[in-house]
Amino acid sequence: MTRPGRVRASANIRQAIDGAASALARAGVGSPRADAELLAAFAAGVERGRLAFVDPGSDFYETYEGLVAERVSRKPLQHIVGTAAFGPVTVHVGPGVFTPRPETEAMLEWTFAQQLSLNPVIVDLCTGSGALALALSKFWPAARIVAVDDSQSALEYATRNLAGAGGVELLRADVTESGLLPDLDGSVDLLVANPPYIPDGADLEPEVAEHDPPHALFGGPDGMEVIEAIADLAGRWLRAGGLCAVEHDDTTAARTVEAFARTGRFEDVTSRFDLTGRPRFVTAVRNR
Repeated sequence: MTRPGRVRASANIRQAIDGAASALARAGVGSPRADAELLAAFAAGVERGRLAFVDPGSDFYETYEGLVAERVSRKPLQHIVGTAAFGPVTVHVGPGVFTPRPETEAMLEWTFAQQLSLNPVIVDLCTGSGALALALSKFWPAARIVAVDDSQSALEYATRNLAGAGGVELLRADVTESGLLPDLDGSVDLLVANPPYIPDGADLEPEVAEHDPPHALFGGPDGMEVIEAIADLAGRWLRAGGLCAVEHDDTTAARTVEAFARTGRFEDVTSRFDLTGRPRFVTAVRNR
């Protein structure tokens, strides 16, 4: 039988969450109820599904109020709790690194469906927090994975997130650099990238505009500067039959297809959609 004190505690938590959800909705947060519950779980130190069973300490409500105030200011939820879930992994994030998005999980799922050798060579360009590289290392534990970024701040997060992922090599380099990593020529089985691809001047949500590093967001006037460089790298690095997948802005699917087709080195260049039905990434196969 449930104790009356526990019932009152649960009711108080529900009331606090209801109030937080209303405040977040008024502030324009896109998922106010979910964020209110996730912040409550963080404040209570439990999983979201356990909130109904929590008997919070005396400092819970003060802590929770402070967390909700941060979110009302449009500080990203992931920055408040310090982590972001991505597919099968959770990574540390914060100021100075791009927060991985659920939309990219569609590209990750595509990679998991591909037939690679047991010990493939995989390259993750613009790795940021290392989320893609970490998830791929879980799926292909014997792979050699080269994760590349040119941001020292991002690489510091990636180093922390990839600690213990022995097959992942982190490299600081600019993917637009001509002649990058010639030792990879013709040897890569899979290349993935979530590069800066937002066209300059785009209108963004406060969580993105004020907290994600601009260098990780913007890809030039049309959003294609880094993607076009990646298409050239993929044509050089991939072995015959090797695969690549590159995320793009939802306005540049056709341009991304053209960037790969223009090299003359790919077949089966295909525009693919994210979980919301928007064009989100392009895949291609290195021709033989």
